[in-house]
Amino acid sequence: MLSSFFILANTGDILIEKHWRGLINRSICEYFWDQVLQSKQNGSMVPPVISTPKYYLINIQKPQIYLLGVLQSEVSPLLVVDFLQRIYDTFVDYFGSNISEATIKDNFVHVYQLIDEMTDNGFPFTTELNFLKEMIKPPGVLSNVLSSVTATSNITDVLPNGSLGAIQWRKTGIKYTANKIFFDIIEEIDCIIDSNGYIVSCEVNGEILVHCNLSGMPDLTLTFNNPRMLDDVSFHPCVRYSRWENERVLSFIPPDGNFKLLNYRVKGINQLPIYVKPQISFSEGGGRVNITVGHKGFNNNKLIIEEVIATIPFSKSTSSANLTVNTGSFSIDESTKVCRWNIGKIPKEKTPFLQGSVSLIAGSAPPESNPSIMLQFRVPQYSISGLNIESLACSEKYKPFKGVKSVTKAGKFQVRS
Repeated sequence: MLSSFFILANTGDILIEKHWRGLINRSICEYFWDQVLQSKQNGSMVPPVISTPKYYLINIQKPQIYLLGVLQSEVSPLLVVDFLQRIYDTFVDYFGSNISEATIKDNFVHVYQLIDEMTDNGFPFTTELNFLKEMIKPPGVLSNVLSSVTATSNITDVLPNGSLGAIQWRKTGIKYTANKIFFDIIEEIDCIIDSNGYIVSCEVNGEILVHCNLSGMPDLTLTFNNPRMLDDVSFHPCVRYSRWENERVLSFIPPDGNFKLLNYRVKGINQLPIYVKPQISFSEGGGRVNITVGHKGFNNNKLIIEEVIATIPFSKSTSSANLTVNTGSFSIDESTKVCRWNIGKIPKEKTPFLQGSVSLIAGSAPPESNPSIMLQFRVPQYSISGLNIESLACSEKYKPFKGVKSVTKAGKFQVRS
């Protein structure tokens, strides 16, 4: 599959390189970086698949690094993209959410060891996080001191129990005094709302994360209140797909610890927990701004909407702004002219608003269109799709404690003014 694997910084510097089928010339990375710079100049995204006369370059872009896979023959691109994403998710679990150039350099040995264990001659091998942690100890003060004092490796000499069995994602002989399993339903809203407040497009992308502390080899059966609404569902390898196809229930033997059970998509959402009413108008010399953000509470007045941030990109011809807010605070970047209004938690006793005027550079024409507002928010204990877990059956003699938590967040939430 992969001939080579690279991790590049946002500056184009090569942080990690790993080869399986001959030494790939470093000029291939220079070619990839030229494509990155060209895409930035055009204001477009870097193509996930780049074809060259000799190679296929498949990449994923993260906030501070690029993960690049080089192939010499045709392979399903989604397989490679998913594998690169799993490598990145493993780095996040080992080193924290802020994966940067410094993170890779500070944990170079761990990074290289993880790549070696996750791939066998360029093919995906061990990608289950729980087994990786059994084989390669996560970095920490104690483990670093012990390895330096005793001159021992972070890699264990013994494979985890069950790693070569039929159920490769769960080791054998697990025991807990308290048997618990927790489900986190996390949903993101991708939405476009026009200037009249009507929804142009809206879909929900969700995932269910699981933290499992169950003894033995439990065979679980999970049912939802309305499974038919789920589209484009992708599962963890532990899920028996045939039962989902026939009965719309999840039957699986879970990995131990943390894992992602499934991803899904829901369409047809027509009610939102939050509203935005923008009134922005421009004329010669300047314009007026009046934006209100409120809590709809259409079916649950106890909803809490927090971490609300509205981003308003004003025209580059804006010279100054005289704005006021009654909730939160705002700031304007002088170079980009982007206004960032940090509302925080929406109070129920008043409606947050931002209002005032903006001035344009003398002699400049009014903007051809009003800015589109990007909104961020978070609603704890709420599922916008209405998805909920109805029941959980376990094959073991004990009855596990089940916990379910939901949260809804804004993905690409755009309001046109």
